[in-house]
Amino acid sequence: MSVKLAFPTMVTPFNKDGSVDTGAARAMTDWYYENGCGGIFASCQSSEIFCLTVEERALLTKTVSDRAAELAQEHPGKPRMTVVASGHVSDSFADQVRELSAVAESRADTLILISNRMDIGNTGDENWIRETEALMEALPDIPLGVYECPYPYKRLMSPRMLSFCAESGRFLYMKDTCCDAALIAERCRILAGSPMKLYNANAQTLLESLRSGAAGYCGVMCNFHPDLYAWLCANYERDPEGAEIVQAFLGTAAFTEGLAYPVTAKYHLKEIAGLPLSSLETRKRPASDLGPYDISCVRQTETLAALIREYVKTRTAEKGGES
Repeated sequence: MSVKLAFPTMVTPFNKDGSVDTGAARAMTDWYYENGCGGIFASCQSSEIFCLTVEERALLTKTVSDRAAELAQEHPGKPRMTVVASGHVSDSFADQVRELSAVAESRADTLILISNRMDIGNTGDENWIRETEALMEALPDIPLGVYECPYPYKRLMSPRMLSFCAESGRFLYMKDTCCDAALIAERCRILAGSPMKLYNANAQTLLESLRSGAAGYCGVMCNFHPDLYAWLCANYERDPEGAEIVQAFLGTAAFTEGLAYPVTAKYHLKEIAGLPLSSLETRKRPASDLGPYDISCVRQTETLAALIREYVKTRTAEKGGES
């Protein structure tokens, strides 16, 4: 059975003066690790990369990468968390090379290209491939991935584009945001036999996609219930009945993405997980967007999550598997 992994899309913690809080970023890395995540998407839309400087994107990536390396040394015999990172936001080719190179130099394991940054005008597959090839040649020799980032518009990977990436041998990672279980299954068939793995960002289709060949989950909700995503990825085959119950919770809980994210994630990390975030402020939206309704929804969801954790603990004890 292939290993399936859960990757949180990391939010950027800020100090009260607005600078990146590297101490909180290290603590968040520890929390993801302790909750079973196999990797971290350290510089992504959840990290507010469109609102961070190149230097800040690189700093966040380096902070996470350094802490992941330290954790591997502190826990010999356990797999090291993989760090993937993007920071790919600019329009011009030269600026894209500069920002991606800065992130690559920050010790990311895989450098993620945003699918809508090549062939920005969305003129066709061949132009996308041509511009991607040019980036591949200009960037450091590091494994690559692709992310269907919804901003500024969602450029879904066509079968031609995906086949190009898979056949190149350079691409290892895809963050899929199509939210279509049938399309994900087709994409997994295209990627079969290649080094490129698909990670589903959509909680509602996660279990079905794991059964279709997806390599795991990479999404927002790992900032709330990473342990349950990790459990599902590890146990969906061993315990199909338990997996259906966990999937039902995760799929329902993920509708809270429509609240004041990423402030909701920072609230959960600080007030529920107890991490040392000094501020709930984000650059995308003010902390004041987090109202009583948002807080109530987050807390109600956490109440259910606690019950599901007890459920999977019992299932794991009875049937074996990974906790």
